Amino acid sequence: MEQYAVEMLHITKRFPGIIANDDITLQLKKGEIHALLGENGAGKSTLMSVLFGLYTPEEGEIRINGKNAKIKNPNDANDLGIGMVHQHFKLVECFTVLDNIIMGVEPVNRLTFLQKKQAREKIMEMSKKWGLHVNPDALISDITVGMQQRTEILKMLYRENDILIFDEPTAVLTPQEIEELMQIMKNLAAEGKSILFISHKLNEIMAVADRCSVLRKGKYIGTVDIKDTTKAELSRMMVGRDVKFAVDKEESVPGEEILRVEQMSVASNEHSKDAVRNVSFSVRRGEIVCIAGIDGNGQSELVYGITGLAPLKSGSITLCGQNITKAPIRQRAGVMSHIPEDRHKHGLVLDYPLEDNMVLQRYFEPRFTNKMGFLKRREIRAYADKLIEQYDVRSGQGAITIARSMSGGNQQKAIIAREIDKNPELLVAVQPTRGLDVGAIEYIHKQIVAQRDAGKAVLLVSLELDEVMNVSDRILVMYEGEIVGEFDPKQVTVEELGLYMAGAKREAVKQ
Repeated sequence: MEQYAVEMLHITKRFPGIIANDDITLQLKKGEIHALLGENGAGKSTLMSVLFGLYTPEEGEIRINGKNAKIKNPNDANDLGIGMVHQHFKLVECFTVLDNIIMGVEPVNRLTFLQKKQAREKIMEMSKKWGLHVNPDALISDITVGMQQRTEILKMLYRENDILIFDEPTAVLTPQEIEELMQIMKNLAAEGKSILFISHKLNEIMAVADRCSVLRKGKYIGTVDIKDTTKAELSRMMVGRDVKFAVDKEESVPGEEILRVEQMSVASNEHSKDAVRNVSFSVRRGEIVCIAGIDGNGQSELVYGITGLAPLKSGSITLCGQNITKAPIRQRAGVMSHIPEDRHKHGLVLDYPLEDNMVLQRYFEPRFTNKMGFLKRREIRAYADKLIEQYDVRSGQGAITIARSMSGGNQQKAIIAREIDKNPELLVAVQPTRGLDVGAIEYIHKQIVAQRDAGKAVLLVSLELDEVMNVSDRILVMYEGEIVGEFDPKQVTVEELGLYMAGAKREAVKQ
């Protein structure tokens, strides 16, 4: 009989207004990488949170290595050798990497004095063995997202966990970091670790997983061997219909200039060199201009400058013929929409209900506020309900659902619904499909192309090369704060783009 590391049998978990997991059975073999695939809100993270002891299921049982297990909290899970890297990292920002890794299992001597030296040696040894390079003395608040993730993985390995859960581990990584992580996962499996890998990136699942279980709307659809299946078959199981991977769009017909950025420089928070240096470009009506580049090359600061989240050091910005270089955010928000890269920091107020998040930038309009300054609650509810239905935002209690309780992908859909519905002249979309499943990505790409076809200007910032090549009409590559190349996606290869993104090539860009 097959020996399973984990068996989750007939698990049911309910929340107000929704059955997140409806009679789900999942079996993880020892030493395998088992992918868990599903749309946003399909119940993947909930199921893994049940296994890690963050939630208690109403029905079902869990067996670890063939024995019944009662997992009431994460400490129970750790005792059973289960570790988890969460989609949104659980790290203490003001602590060092070392302190985060040993937290809760601190090594002490007989007099209960902390023995950091041996912990550091063990961590450096593990980091070398697994290729998880970290600086143990760096503060979490100062390190890249990729290094934060390596810290989370080391946290599991330090506790000698044998069952490892990765929840959407690549959602915030660069292509290079994703490749590194895939290799690390393969190495861990080769050493006998059993891995559950939540994802809705089909390329990654095909590249790294042995088997894949699919969930749809909280129900178990089936498990397949990766070597016997295709991307199309997996997406059909996940979404319940055929999904188009190519983006349907006509040739663009650019019109007048909507955005002009001239000689723009933005200071860096991290070092003395400017994050954006003398950048000039324009975006016209009816075109999608994409800023491509490896994460951390000034794209975020460029967007902060354009949207008003950071002041310019020098240069100017013109929007619809108006100089907005020093304009406040509310003035810009009238003609510009911004889908931010960090949905928690800049996109949502997580403890507000969905309906309040939908009117964050418009609550003061006469449609939503009366002459006495009171909110028109009925109007706000009706508006939120319309957007929830139109954009298929899945939430247990509809408009009154607290944003924090929704899945990451549905939080993203809520932001996109709000920003596109403002009917802006310029749409600034930063990583708009980060953390979304193939069905949602297909829908969002259609919305972005529809904005272009309606004569709007779109500035897209993406780390996903497929998205860059498929959606954009013009590509600008950023490297170390400068634009080093301008390309037509129909006439450039991914390899060529990669050389510019890595700084191996550059050209004089026409401003």
